[in-house]
Amino acid sequence: MNIHVEHIHASKIVYMRRTGAYGEQNYKLMQNMKEWIHSHNLWNENSAVYGIAQDNAATTPPEQCRYDVCFVTDSSFNDTAVHHGELPSGAYLVFEIPHTAEEVGRFWDSIGEALQKEDKQIDESRPILERYQIVLVEKGHCEFCVPIFL
Repeated sequence: MNIHVEHIHASKIVYMRRTGAYGEQNYKLMQNMKEWIHSHNLWNENSAVYGIAQDNAATTPPEQCRYDVCFVTDSSFNDTAVHHGELPSGAYLVFEIPHTAEEVGRFWDSIGEALQKEDKQIDESRPILERYQIVLVEKGHCEFCVPIFL
């Protein structure tokens, strides 16, 4: 697992949202967003898609959990399939991991220990970002960007 600190700048995004228990439906939303990105000819080798769980599943009823799939773009679209917003800026501890169910589970199980080892404290005012950069996805990897205080 590769770990580094990165400052992510506020960026304009388009996103799709679903509300309901986190799980398999989030994957389908990701596929829908990718199809939308391709249909608007926005995909390129520098593209990245973000997944953002907006709510803590431990404290939010499953039917109220919001999950957003986002794409950074300066373009504005008059399309009811997407909403417009902004990616939250700030310092993040970025974990690059193999994109497998086992490794993702291992990441979530060890996040507290990893933060302690890196001597970082999570900033709970911002959500954790799942980042899928095309160059990493092609290598079978993804990233989790954990908001931290510096």
